[in-house]
Amino acid sequence: MNVEKLSHINEQGRARMVDVSGKPVTRRTAVARSRIRMKRETMERIRQGRVSKGDVLAVAQVAGIMAAKKTADLIPMCHPVPLKSADIRFYEEGDEVLVVEAEVKTDNVTGVEMEALTAVSVASLTVYDMCKAIDREMVVSDTCLLSKTGGKSGDFVRREEK
Repeated sequence: MNVEKLSHINEQGRARMVDVSGKPVTRRTAVARSRIRMKRETMERIRQGRVSKGDVLAVAQVAGIMAAKKTADLIPMCHPVPLKSADIRFYEEGDEVLVVEAEVKTDNVTGVEMEALTAVSVASLTVYDMCKAIDREMVVSDTCLLSKTGGKSGDFVRREEK
């Protein structure tokens, strides 16, 4: 095993938190997305605010923001990152797919890709939790990083699948 190429592996081949102490502070952003496939009736009830647990999108939005702020507590090798901004947006793709998108920003020595991915994951799971009584067949999928800016590796933009 070539441990020199893996930044999260020490010289003994064990996991470690990467040393970022010598890196410069730069503006860093990340946008991630997840999709939730559901029954048409479920989407309609979310739209109309007729889910017994309350306003699904409002609760999921707060859950996603909270998750972004707690990422380092959930992902073992993540550095705690003071966020400058975290925003969750929802879009519909037809009558059966809810898209969750998170945009996270910081000025720091490490990026916020994991914070954006954690935000969409938890927001999506919150939608599932709030709607599971009416639709246990929902599927959370396609969670991915859409873009990131800043840092040594530069910018990244996902090429959309065709």
